[in-house]
Amino acid sequence: MKYLLQIDFPYSGPFGDEFFTAMKELAEDIATEEGLVSKIWTENEETQEAGGIYVFDNLDDANRYLAKHTQRLESFGFTDIKAKTFKINEELSKITKASV
Repeated sequence: MKYLLQIDFPYSGPFGDEFFTAMKELAEDIATEEGLVSKIWTENEETQEAGGIYVFDNLDDANRYLAKHTQRLESFGFTDIKAKTFKINEELSKITKASV
């Protein structure tokens, strides 16, 4: 069973191409996380938020990563970090074109 982890936090920029440049090294590190299937990076300049939607192949790795990433974000000075974890219904998700 796969799990979705959603993390959001207040973020004042940079956004767009500058966000890519600023976060490329972090993205390369996150890509090596044990149990990670994928991450979708999220950003909203209008609401001043950023975060990500992660898919993990097990709950233990999702929880481990959440603790690690929360600590990392806090060390960067971010606060008000919100996170939710969900089981993924893979059969229904496949019908609606999700690649899980």
